[in-house]
Amino acid sequence: MTERIWDQFLTEQDKAVFKASGYGALAPWGKRPALIVVDVNYAFTGESPMPILESIKKWRTACGEEAWEAIPVLQKLITACRSKGVPVIYTTGTSRADGWTSGSWSWKNGRRKEAPKTEDGLDGNVIVKEIEPGPQDLVVRKEKPSGFYGTPLESYLQLLGCDSVIVTGTTTSGCVRATVLDAFSLNFRPVVVEDACFDRSEASHAINLCDMNAKYANVLPSEDVLAHLESYPADQFELPTGSGMASTRVWY
Repeated sequence: MTERIWDQFLTEQDKAVFKASGYGALAPWGKRPALIVVDVNYAFTGESPMPILESIKKWRTACGEEAWEAIPVLQKLITACRSKGVPVIYTTGTSRADGWTSGSWSWKNGRRKEAPKTEDGLDGNVIVKEIEPGPQDLVVRKEKPSGFYGTPLESYLQLLGCDSVIVTGTTTSGCVRATVLDAFSLNFRPVVVEDACFDRSEASHAINLCDMNAKYANVLPSEDVLAHLESYPADQFELPTGSGMASTRVWY
Protein backbone atom coordinates (compact mmCIF):
# COMPACT_ATOMS: atom_id res chain seq x y z
CA MET A 1 0.00 0.00 0.00
CA THR A 2 2.81 2.40 -0.86
CA GLU A 3 0.83 4.22 -3.58
CA ARG A 4 -2.48 5.67 -2.41
CA ILE A 5 -5.29 7.24 -4.37
CA TRP A 6 -4.55 10.66 -2.90
CA ASP A 7 -0.83 10.74 -3.68
CA GLN A 8 -1.41 12.36 -7.08
CA PHE A 9 -2.99 15.37 -5.39
CA LEU A 10 -0.27 15.95 -2.76
CA THR A 11 2.73 18.24 -3.12
CA GLU A 12 6.15 17.01 -2.14
CA GLN A 13 5.92 19.21 0.95
CA ASP A 14 2.58 17.61 1.87
CA LYS A 15 4.16 14.15 1.67
CA ALA A 16 7.14 15.27 3.76
CA VAL A 17 4.88 16.78 6.41
CA PHE A 18 2.81 13.60 6.75
CA LYS A 19 5.95 11.51 7.02
CA ALA A 20 7.57 13.76 9.64
CA SER A 21 4.50 14.54 11.75
CA GLY A 22 3.45 10.99 12.53
CA TYR A 23 -0.05 11.31 11.08
CA GLY A 24 -1.51 8.36 9.21
CA ALA A 25 -0.39 5.64 11.60
CA LEU A 26 -2.37 2.39 11.38
CA ALA A 27 -4.61 2.18 14.44
CA PRO A 28 -5.45 -1.21 16.00
CA TRP A 29 -8.72 -2.82 14.93
CA GLY A 30 -11.66 -2.60 17.28
CA LYS A 31 -13.00 -5.80 18.79
CA ARG A 32 -16.72 -5.31 18.06
CA PRO A 33 -17.35 -3.65 14.68
CA ALA A 34 -20.50 -2.68 12.84
CA LEU A 35 -20.71 -2.04 9.11
CA ILE A 36 -22.30 1.30 8.24
CA VAL A 37 -23.56 1.84 4.69
CA VAL A 38 -24.08 5.58 4.25
CA ASP A 39 -26.78 6.79 1.84
CA VAL A 40 -26.36 4.30 -1.01
CA ASN A 41 -29.74 5.21 -2.43
CA TYR A 42 -31.04 6.13 -5.88
CA ALA A 43 -30.56 9.84 -5.32
CA PHE A 44 -26.80 9.22 -5.23
CA THR A 45 -26.49 6.26 -7.61
CA GLY A 46 -29.16 6.94 -10.20
CA GLU A 47 -31.13 3.97 -11.45
CA SER A 48 -28.34 2.56 -13.63
CA PRO A 49 -24.65 3.17 -14.37
CA MET A 50 -24.03 6.15 -16.63
CA PRO A 51 -21.45 8.95 -16.91
CA ILE A 52 -21.92 11.45 -14.14
CA LEU A 53 -22.70 14.41 -16.39
CA GLU A 54 -25.59 12.37 -17.80
CA SER A 55 -26.66 10.98 -14.45
CA ILE A 56 -26.94 14.40 -12.79
CA LYS A 57 -29.38 15.58 -15.42
CA LYS A 58 -31.91 13.26 -13.80
CA TRP A 59 -30.67 13.07 -10.21
CA ARG A 60 -28.78 16.24 -9.28
CA THR A 61 -26.96 14.47 -6.41
CA ALA A 62 -25.90 11.45 -8.49
CA CYS A 63 -22.29 10.26 -8.51
CA GLY A 64 -22.30 8.49 -11.86
CA GLU A 65 -20.52 5.26 -12.73
CA GLU A 66 -18.30 5.39 -9.63
CA ALA A 67 -21.37 4.64 -7.52
CA TRP A 68 -22.06 1.43 -9.41
CA GLU A 69 -18.42 0.39 -9.28
CA ALA A 70 -18.75 0.39 -5.48
CA ILE A 71 -21.90 -1.76 -5.43
CA PRO A 72 -20.15 -5.15 -5.93
CA VAL A 73 -17.67 -4.23 -3.19
CA LEU A 74 -20.52 -3.35 -0.87
CA GLN A 75 -22.23 -6.64 -1.68
CA LYS A 76 -19.12 -8.56 -0.61
CA LEU A 77 -18.78 -6.59 2.62
CA ILE A 78 -22.45 -6.95 3.52
CA THR A 79 -22.40 -10.69 2.78
CA ALA A 80 -19.26 -11.13 4.88
CA CYS A 81 -20.74 -9.25 7.82
CA ARG A 82 -24.05 -11.11 7.69
CA SER A 83 -22.26 -14.47 7.56
CA LYS A 84 -20.40 -13.57 10.76
CA GLY A 85 -23.35 -11.96 12.51
CA VAL A 86 -21.67 -8.54 12.41
CA PRO A 87 -24.27 -5.74 12.49
CA VAL A 88 -25.10 -4.03 9.20
CA ILE A 89 -26.57 -0.55 9.59
CA TYR A 90 -27.80 1.57 6.69
CA THR A 91 -28.46 5.29 6.64
CA THR A 92 -30.65 7.12 4.18
CA GLY A 93 -32.37 10.46 3.98
CA THR A 94 -35.81 11.57 5.03
CA SER A 95 -37.77 14.76 4.52
CA ARG A 96 -41.27 16.18 4.46
CA ALA A 97 -43.07 16.18 1.13
CA ASP A 98 -43.12 19.98 1.15
CA GLY A 99 -39.37 20.18 1.72
CA TRP A 100 -39.57 22.29 4.86
CA THR A 101 -37.19 20.07 6.83
CA SER A 102 -34.44 20.45 4.23
CA GLY A 103 -33.39 23.57 6.16
CA SER A 104 -29.75 24.44 5.49
CA TRP A 105 -29.52 21.97 2.59
CA SER A 106 -31.33 24.60 0.52
CA TRP A 107 -28.61 27.21 0.96
CA LYS A 108 -25.80 25.87 -1.22
CA ASN A 109 -27.39 24.19 -4.24
CA GLY A 110 -29.11 26.07 -7.02
CA ARG A 111 -31.08 22.98 -8.10
CA ARG A 112 -32.44 22.15 -4.66
CA LYS A 113 -36.07 22.75 -5.59
CA GLU A 114 -35.95 20.49 -8.66
CA ALA A 115 -37.81 17.21 -8.50
CA PRO A 116 -35.87 14.19 -9.88
CA LYS A 117 -36.71 13.59 -13.54
CA THR A 118 -38.12 10.09 -13.08
CA GLU A 119 -41.00 8.51 -14.95
CA ASP A 120 -42.17 6.29 -12.09
CA GLY A 121 -41.90 8.70 -9.16
CA LEU A 122 -39.11 6.71 -7.50
CA ASP A 123 -38.19 8.03 -4.05
CA GLY A 124 -34.49 8.88 -4.11
CA ASN A 125 -34.13 7.80 -0.48
CA VAL A 126 -34.82 4.15 -1.36
CA ILE A 127 -31.67 2.08 -0.84
CA VAL A 128 -30.63 0.44 -4.09
CA LYS A 129 -32.05 -3.04 -4.60
CA GLU A 130 -28.65 -4.65 -5.17
CA ILE A 131 -27.74 -4.04 -1.51
CA GLU A 132 -31.16 -3.64 0.10
CA PRO A 133 -31.40 -4.26 3.86
CA GLY A 134 -32.23 -7.71 5.16
CA PRO A 135 -34.57 -8.51 8.06
CA GLN A 136 -31.79 -8.43 10.68
CA ASP A 137 -30.21 -5.22 9.41
CA LEU A 138 -30.93 -1.77 10.83
CA VAL A 139 -31.95 1.34 8.89
CA VAL A 140 -31.42 4.85 10.24
CA ARG A 141 -33.13 7.85 8.65
CA LYS A 142 -31.35 11.19 8.82
CA GLU A 143 -31.80 14.80 7.76
CA LYS A 144 -28.19 15.98 7.99
CA PRO A 145 -24.82 14.68 6.73
CA SER A 146 -23.74 12.62 9.73
CA GLY A 147 -25.42 9.31 10.41
CA PHE A 148 -25.27 10.25 14.10
CA TYR A 149 -26.83 13.71 14.04
CA GLY A 150 -30.42 13.59 15.30
CA THR A 151 -30.66 9.81 14.88
CA PRO A 152 -30.58 6.73 17.15
CA LEU A 153 -27.35 5.43 15.57
CA GLU A 154 -25.20 5.94 18.66
CA SER A 155 -27.78 4.22 20.88
CA TYR A 156 -27.98 1.29 18.45
CA LEU A 157 -24.20 0.88 18.56
CA GLN A 158 -24.27 1.05 22.36
CA LEU A 159 -27.03 -1.57 22.52
CA LEU A 160 -24.96 -3.82 20.27
CA GLY A 161 -21.84 -3.23 22.36
CA CYS A 162 -19.85 -1.95 19.38
CA ASP A 163 -16.49 -0.26 19.81
CA SER A 164 -15.77 0.36 16.13
CA VAL A 165 -17.40 1.11 12.78
CA ILE A 166 -16.55 0.12 9.23
CA VAL A 167 -17.84 3.01 7.14
CA THR A 168 -18.80 2.82 3.46
CA GLY A 169 -21.04 4.73 1.08
CA THR A 170 -21.40 8.26 -0.15
CA THR A 171 -20.38 10.95 -0.50
CA THR A 172 -16.83 10.50 0.72
CA SER A 173 -16.39 14.23 1.28
CA GLY A 174 -19.85 14.74 2.77
CA CYS A 175 -21.94 12.22 4.67
CA VAL A 176 -19.19 9.59 4.95
CA ARG A 177 -16.71 12.08 6.36
CA ALA A 178 -19.30 13.61 8.72
CA THR A 179 -20.22 10.15 10.02
CA VAL A 180 -16.56 9.21 10.48
CA LEU A 181 -15.78 12.40 12.41
CA ASP A 182 -18.74 11.91 14.73
CA ALA A 183 -17.77 8.27 15.27
CA PHE A 184 -14.22 9.37 16.08
CA SER A 185 -15.51 12.07 18.44
CA LEU A 186 -17.62 9.45 20.24
CA ASN A 187 -14.53 7.22 20.66
CA PHE A 188 -15.57 4.55 18.20
CA ARG A 189 -12.68 3.25 16.09
CA PRO A 190 -13.48 4.08 12.44
CA VAL A 191 -12.31 2.16 9.38
CA VAL A 192 -13.17 3.56 5.95
CA VAL A 193 -13.29 1.13 3.02
CA GLU A 194 -11.63 3.04 0.20
CA ASP A 195 -13.22 1.23 -2.76
CA ALA A 196 -16.64 1.01 -1.08
CA CYS A 197 -16.96 4.81 -0.94
CA PHE A 198 -17.70 7.19 -3.79
CA ASP A 199 -18.14 10.87 -4.54
CA ARG A 200 -19.15 13.09 -7.44
CA SER A 201 -15.72 14.76 -7.35
CA GLU A 202 -12.55 12.73 -7.92
CA ALA A 203 -10.39 15.26 -6.09
CA SER A 204 -12.76 15.55 -3.12
CA HIS A 205 -12.96 11.76 -2.87
CA ALA A 206 -9.18 11.34 -2.80
CA ILE A 207 -8.30 14.26 -0.53
CA ASN A 208 -10.99 13.43 2.03
CA LEU A 209 -9.77 9.83 2.16
CA CYS A 210 -6.29 11.25 2.74
CA ASP A 211 -7.45 13.53 5.52
CA MET A 212 -9.50 10.85 7.28
CA ASN A 213 -6.59 8.42 7.04
CA ALA A 214 -4.23 11.00 8.47
CA LYS A 215 -6.26 11.89 11.55
CA TYR A 216 -9.47 9.98 12.17
CA ALA A 217 -9.65 6.51 10.59
CA ASN A 218 -7.83 3.66 8.96
CA VAL A 219 -8.57 3.95 5.24
CA LEU A 220 -8.15 0.46 3.82
CA PRO A 221 -8.93 -1.41 0.59
CA SER A 222 -11.81 -3.85 0.76
CA GLU A 223 -9.49 -6.85 0.44
CA ASP A 224 -7.89 -5.97 3.77
CA VAL A 225 -11.25 -5.45 5.46
CA LEU A 226 -12.65 -8.69 4.04
CA ALA A 227 -9.59 -10.58 5.27
CA HIS A 228 -10.15 -9.18 8.76
CA LEU A 229 -13.84 -10.13 8.68
CA GLU A 230 -12.92 -13.63 7.54
CA SER A 231 -10.88 -14.07 10.72
CA TYR A 232 -13.54 -12.52 12.96
CA PRO A 233 -15.35 -14.95 15.30
CA ALA A 234 -18.98 -15.51 14.37
CA ASP A 235 -22.11 -14.68 16.36
CA GLN A 236 -20.70 -12.12 18.76
CA PHE A 237 -23.76 -9.85 18.66
CA GLU A 238 -27.38 -10.01 19.70
CA LEU A 239 -28.96 -8.83 16.46
CA PRO A 240 -32.64 -8.18 15.79
CA THR A 241 -34.45 -11.45 15.08
CA GLY A 242 -36.01 -10.09 11.91
CA SER A 243 -39.32 -11.68 12.88
CA GLY A 244 -42.22 -10.09 11.04
CA MET A 245 -39.92 -8.13 8.71
CA ALA A 246 -40.72 -10.15 5.58
CA SER A 247 -40.85 -7.01 3.45
CA THR A 248 -37.95 -4.69 4.16
CA ARG A 249 -39.09 -2.04 1.69
CA VAL A 250 -41.56 -0.69 4.24
CA TRP A 251 -38.52 0.52 6.19
CA TYR A 252 -37.81 3.21 3.61
